[in-house]
Amino acid sequence: IIFQVLFGEPDSQKITKDLLEKILGVKIEKVDLSKNPILRREFPKDKLGILDVVVEIDNKQSCDLEMQIVESEDIIERMLYYWGKLYTRNIKAGEDYSELKRTIVILIADFEVKGLEEQGYHSKWKIIEEKERKTILTNDLELHILEIPKIKVEGTEKTDLIKWLKFIDNPKSKEVEEYMKENVAIKEANEKLDKMLEDEHLRKIAEWREMAIIEENSMKKSAYRKGREEGEIRGKKLEKSVNVNMRMYKILNLKMYNFVQN
Repeated sequence: IIFQVLFGEPDSQKITKDLLEKILGVKIEKVDLSKNPILRREFPKDKLGILDVVVEIDNKQSCDLEMQIVESEDIIERMLYYWGKLYTRNIKAGEDYSELKRTIVILIADFEVKGLEEQGYHSKWKIIEEKERKTILTNDLELHILEIPKIKVEGTEKTDLIKWLKFIDNPKSKEVEEYMKENVAIKEANEKLDKMLEDEHLRKIAEWREMAIIEENSMKKSAYRKGREEGEIRGKKLEKSVNVNMRMYKILNLKMYNFVQN
C-alpha cells in the first residue's frame, strides 16, 4: 500500500522518475502516473487488489513497477502475465501492431527469488537467441528483478540504485539520512512518507491489507496441511489395495502352478 501511494500518485512524478532512471540506467524526460488508482479512496473489500505502479515513460514506453514482500512460487509467471497484459493494453482493435509500445516490468522483491541464486541483486532479462547468444529478438520485452536481501551483503558498492533500495528497505536508517543529503528525490520521498504515515485512513487501509495477507497465508497453509493429510490417507488406501492385489496374484499364481503340475 505504502509503496504504491509513494510512487504511484500524480505528485510522485519526480521521485518515481529518479528511481526509474537509476533502475533502467537511462535519462527520462517525463513520466505519467495518471493510470494508477487513488488508493486513499479504497475500501476494505478491495484490500487484496493489485498494487503495482503503472508508469508511462516519455509517451513511448509502458512500465509496471511492483514491490513484493511475500515470497511466491510463481513470481516469474506473474511478471510475464503483467507484461503481456500491459503490452496488449497499448493497442486497440483494428490498430496496427506497430502501435505496440516497448513494455518493461520491474519487480522489487524483499526476498531472494528461487532460481536466481547466481545472479546479482539486479538482473535484467530479454529474449535472446539461445545458441550464439548475441541477437536480441525484440526490445519490446524487458524484465528487471531487484532482490533487496542481496544488497545487504558486505562490500556491496553504494551506487545510486543501492541508495534507493536501502531507502525502500529501511527509510529511517542512518544510512538513508546521509543519502538524503546527496539525492533530492530520496529526500522528497522521505518527506512524503512522513506525511503519509500521519494519514489515519491510509494506515487503516494498510492494516486491512496486512490482516488480509496474514489470513490468506493462513488459509493456504491450512489447505496445504489438509491436502497432505488427505494424500496420506489415499496413499495408505492405495498401499492396502496393492497389498491385497499382490496376495490375490500370489494365490492365483500358486493355483495355476499346481494345475499345470497336475
